Amino acid sequence: MSNKTALVTGITGQDGAYLAQLLLENGYEVYGAQRRNTGVSHWRLDRLGITKDIHFVDFELNEFSNIHRVLDNVSPNEIYNLAAQSFVHLSFEQPLYTSDCDYMGPSRILEAMRTLHMEDDVKFYQAASSEMFGKVQEVPQSETTPFYPRSPYGVAKLAAYWMTVNYRESYDMFACNGILFNHESPLRGKEFVTRKLVHNLVKVKNGEQEYVEMGNMDAKRDWGHAADYVNAMYLMMQQKQADDYVIAMEETHTVEQFARVVCDKLGLVYEDVVKINPKFLRPAEVDLLIGDATKARVDLQWSPRYTFETLIEEMVTEELQYYGN
Repeated sequence: MSNKTALVTGITGQDGAYLAQLLLENGYEVYGAQRRNTGVSHWRLDRLGITKDIHFVDFELNEFSNIHRVLDNVSPNEIYNLAAQSFVHLSFEQPLYTSDCDYMGPSRILEAMRTLHMEDDVKFYQAASSEMFGKVQEVPQSETTPFYPRSPYGVAKLAAYWMTVNYRESYDMFACNGILFNHESPLRGKEFVTRKLVHNLVKVKNGEQEYVEMGNMDAKRDWGHAADYVNAMYLMMQQKQADDYVIAMEETHTVEQFARVVCDKLGLVYEDVVKINPKFLRPAEVDLLIGDATKARVDLQWSPRYTFETLIEEMVTEELQYYGN
């Protein structure tokens, strides 16, 4: 078992909760960075039964002095930066805030590490995104595929990706990017398309509403389970040399296919309960994402446990358990 210390930003989110659970299982002392006075909920950590095992620290991605003090006080061995404005649709409404959080935030962490002379002792993980590929230039997308982001979120994530690479190459810092494709779970927020579908279709099943309104049902995504993907993050940080990795299931499904599987599991007729509302369409859409995770499978020996079907099965089962009664 490890006696390492990890600092996880975004600890209250889906990925942060699963990662914290994994780190605790591996003997880490886990510090959870969270924003102060924002009505923070620990429901995901509570669901996993680990809230009491986390050391919470006030942390603001927009404030360099705060970041500097936290890093100096905690002295972590590993830093996982998962915090972000992560809702793609909202990034069109709040592009500057998204840029400050998702690009300047990780840049401030890296600069704090440098000024504290942590280059040789601390490892840094940046949560990059498949949204950086955007208008895809090749299928499937790998670490060598050219980027073409199609949202302020994707642009900000891409800038942070290159800043992470720059600090790695300029200061010989262990700084790696995980280019994670879409990953879901029962802990996903209800504003994201997969959980929105599951949550609202359970409400339809229970007679609480007649249908769910959706946007583009033809968009194709490569969906995996968040628990599998945080394991990939952990494996990246255990390597001797820092590198960047695509994490994906290497298969694609449309939003409509996802919805139809949920409907089948709930005994609903898709055409009766899913309606299209143009207000949910993005100004610029990403039509197709499918990853090539060969490098991660070979170098990290990463292998997912979940399939597309078992992911949806778990999401539906827990939705019924926690919200359907």
